[in-house]
Amino acid sequence: MKQLLRFPSSRVSLSVASVHDGGIGRSAETMKANCSKYDAPWHNLPYIRVLEKLESGKENGLSTQEAEHRKTLVGPNQLASPPGKPWWKEIAEELTEPMILLLLLVGLVYGFLGELRDAVTIFVIIIAVLAIEMANESRAKGAIKALSRFTAIRTPVIRDGAYQEIRPSELVPGDVVILRPGERIPADLRLLESSSLRVDESSLTGESVPVQKDAEAVFPEKTDLGDRLNLAFSGTLVTSGKGIGVVVATGMSAELGKIAGLVKEAREPRTPLQLHMKELSKSLVWIALGASALVAIALRIQGAGWRETVLAGLTLAFATIPEELPILIAMVLGLGAYRLSKQQAIVRRLRTAEILGSVTVIATDKTGTLTENQMVVDKWFVNGQEYAQANWQKNSNTDIAVQIGCLANDGLIMNAGEQASFEGDPTDTAFLYAAEKLGYDVAQLKSEYHVMEQYPFDDANQRVSVVVSHHGNRFLLSKGAPEQLLDSCSRIVWFDRLVPMNADLHERTLEHAFALAQQGYRVIGLAYRNTEPAEEGLIFVGLAALYDPPRQDVAAAVNTLRQAGVRILMVTGDHAETARSIAEKVNLDVSGVLLGREIEGMTDDELAQKVRTVSVCARTTPEHKLRIVRALQEQGEVVAVTGDGVNDGPALKEAAVGIAMGKSGTDAAKESADMVLGNDHFATVALAVSEGRKLFANLYKAVRYYLAAKVALVTCTFITVAAGLSLPFAPVQIIMMELFMDLGAATSFTAERQESDGMKRKPRRSDRRFMDRAMIRGIFSGGFSLAIAVLAAYLWALRRQSGTVHAQSVAFAAWIVGHLILALLMRSEREPLLKLGLFTNRAMLLWFAAAIGFLVIAMYVPYLRDLLHLTTLTFIDWVTVVLCSFAVPLWIEVGKWLRWKA
Repeated sequence: MKQLLRFPSSRVSLSVASVHDGGIGRSAETMKANCSKYDAPWHNLPYIRVLEKLESGKENGLSTQEAEHRKTLVGPNQLASPPGKPWWKEIAEELTEPMILLLLLVGLVYGFLGELRDAVTIFVIIIAVLAIEMANESRAKGAIKALSRFTAIRTPVIRDGAYQEIRPSELVPGDVVILRPGERIPADLRLLESSSLRVDESSLTGESVPVQKDAEAVFPEKTDLGDRLNLAFSGTLVTSGKGIGVVVATGMSAELGKIAGLVKEAREPRTPLQLHMKELSKSLVWIALGASALVAIALRIQGAGWRETVLAGLTLAFATIPEELPILIAMVLGLGAYRLSKQQAIVRRLRTAEILGSVTVIATDKTGTLTENQMVVDKWFVNGQEYAQANWQKNSNTDIAVQIGCLANDGLIMNAGEQASFEGDPTDTAFLYAAEKLGYDVAQLKSEYHVMEQYPFDDANQRVSVVVSHHGNRFLLSKGAPEQLLDSCSRIVWFDRLVPMNADLHERTLEHAFALAQQGYRVIGLAYRNTEPAEEGLIFVGLAALYDPPRQDVAAAVNTLRQAGVRILMVTGDHAETARSIAEKVNLDVSGVLLGREIEGMTDDELAQKVRTVSVCARTTPEHKLRIVRALQEQGEVVAVTGDGVNDGPALKEAAVGIAMGKSGTDAAKESADMVLGNDHFATVALAVSEGRKLFANLYKAVRYYLAAKVALVTCTFITVAAGLSLPFAPVQIIMMELFMDLGAATSFTAERQESDGMKRKPRRSDRRFMDRAMIRGIFSGGFSLAIAVLAAYLWALRRQSGTVHAQSVAFAAWIVGHLILALLMRSEREPLLKLGLFTNRAMLLWFAAAIGFLVIAMYVPYLRDLLHLTTLTFIDWVTVVLCSFAVPLWIEVGKWLRWKA
């Protein structure tokens, strides 16, 4: 079982925030009775007795069949989630929205005034609005909920006598679980083994210092929870050491479950942008109500009846109040977060989606993010010559080097043959993979050379040695630090000759090792001697140069981010030369490297000054990383930090965006992070920044268009009232227009592609207001353009003296077509529409087709035409509508072309 502690590694992760109800139809009393079968004062029993009571075994665990049986008894290892909100409560909440209340009031007024057909029409529209709003909200919530599917979490267990990885929900009492540093404990366990095992139980007991665990200990039955040192509790975190435990309680029966039963449902707080939009909505509500009141007063002064005045005021208030602005933002953020997850960037907090596009500095670690996190042998120095791995020349001397690397090795062969795979220490597996690539059969080699004795690595001799037997001969094989190994060698293989080690050869070999180290390699010395007859000194064979290569896509991602105005800062605990070598390969500036010991001697002001210019920080600790992040953010930078370890938690939490590694990252890192990379690739960070910029840009455009349509409606109404003309729209028409405005703003802009210069512009300043001058200018220019287009068509119809109803029909058609054209033109801020692509936003095209289809049906289906107070339009009417709708807003596109060419 000791060997099982070295098994490799999928991280165990149990997110308390995403647990669900067991849902298998049993009553709480039945579940409690079944669970009591596995209830006992486990801390009061030796672990042998615990295994006996649970009918499990330390070596074999449970059988799969028995585990399934127990799961039917006690249910899945999950916390019960609070019940979902009933559909009727969802409808009740929607009905209390100010917009719906106003619409209900308008409908009731129509009914009170005897306009029953109009009242029924309005109530049908209310039902349609409710259906659309609930569908949109459900879509956004579903997108956020679906994010949990992208974080596959596994727990290492022993079942059927073999190592397996299963979902935490599959654990049952009696399962034997392996514990490793940085991983969250998935159920209550009675420890069977503990090796320097320390657990952070602060989430359960409030104890701030990690607790040292002891599997051998037995405690009195009435021992306090925090003093039960032979137990490991669900939801707590392994900070160091290793262990094995048997599951004694799961789900709601675990200590965490008992606490969870007392906790009420909590909601994620609104994002800063949502709060800002909520405040903006409140301000705009008063503006809308004021405008509606002024229109009503003006109509009354001009002699309009109370009925017309009240209906006009209420309808205009309904159409112009931007109550759905926060809902629109929540929807865009939620769907944007879902799209990020498709790129393997799982957003844990919605505010992250807001901030990503504003990131100015990314402080990234090296191993596993910029690099493959898999050591490879890249060069050999054997027989007095240097060979690249790809140019290896096989002979008797180089054979010895490969054999030493493979045999003085604890790596495990997981799969032999053409698809060979190995697990274990990265240095050990590097030698095994290198041998396979050079044509050696590692499995056969290990079977031919029987290992008789092993001498593990220790700080004194800095090497690993084994004694192997081959055809009756015994050899001592060693690999380790070149300087220590050379001191133990009396001879060296040099140009096909075995020569005595002298000062010159010793120095030349050390110089070569140092030169390789200067290039960022980890250098391993290789030596052997024949033990029968015993030889006094080792024979030095050569050097192997290993490194963790950069990922292929990192250099391109660095260039993309640099073009986007985002600075990359590598912060690693590795050696300076290793960091410099990798930084150079991924196109980072290596003119200066800041060392951890230098940071310790700097004041905060000195550090702030230094981090403005350096791109590589080496030999740093988590404390250094935290200071670097603070220094950058105090200068106004928006910092994203990547990390994977327990100790990365403070920096991840301090950063504007903390990014944890999904594969190699510990649970502690993931909990501190705002976003989790499902594939650990740095290129995914670049994709996330790009997606974040697109998300914010689309939100910006959607809100700009949404408010421009409101401005257009108010402008049309004000101008006609001020001119003493009849209103351009009937109240029922305004309600229908509002329905289309909201539908378009809430759906089509979320699918907009990024403009071609989106990742070539500097990040948006974090202190820049969302409702900035550019947006205000866009709102009013777009709104006035639409208003002029509609008014031009309306006034043309009035001049033909075709009657108010006909003129309103022309204005209604011009509005429907005009606001579609405006949406197309407002799809981009800078890039001309033809460059962006007319047909690249399918959602907008579908909305376009639906709106035009509705307009045609409304004009030519008699019953619907009468309900909306419309008349059929002539050919010349349609020509006027199309010309006004296209021609008037076209200046927006002309302006974009001129700016684009400039």
